[in-house]
Amino acid sequence: MHETTEATPTSRPTPDWEALPPPARWAFRLGLAGWAALPLIAAVVTGLVLRLRGEWLPPALLAAGLLMLAHAWVYGGLSHRRTRYRLDDDGLRIRRGVCWQGETLVPRSRVQHLDLERGPLERRLGLATLVLHTAGTRMSAVRLPGLDAARARALRDALVDREAGADDDAL
Repeated sequence: MHETTEATPTSRPTPDWEALPPPARWAFRLGLAGWAALPLIAAVVTGLVLRLRGEWLPPALLAAGLLMLAHAWVYGGLSHRRTRYRLDDDGLRIRRGVCWQGETLVPRSRVQHLDLERGPLERRLGLATLVLHTAGTRMSAVRLPGLDAARARALRDALVDREAGADDDAL
């Protein structure tokens, strides 16, 4: 038998944590793989130079580069899976982290301005990064990459404090 609870008019349902869209997994993986590929490219170039001199590249060096690339691919997938966010009455909450997990709350009252960034890969995948600029020095810009572009715009619009005067210009 299931118990049903009736919500009182003053209580609000807590929104669920939202996951990043599936195309963001590619962005996370390819972003990390790009950095991990640099040592692999260096190993290949070194191997070519050594080959021209009649020497051989140690296979362990090439294997280490490939291992780094595989690690970046797996870590990017895990990072995507473990990133969640939710917008509630307090502000935007972000949970992320593979080994060390953290939760960040950006209160609506602390948001000074918001940006949407879209690099070439994000544009190709239909994604955007929401950047929240806050007052203060530590973590004065909080980034949430891998959002669907339309969802990023909706979050940006929802976080704008319309009561404080959306048309006030700073001189």
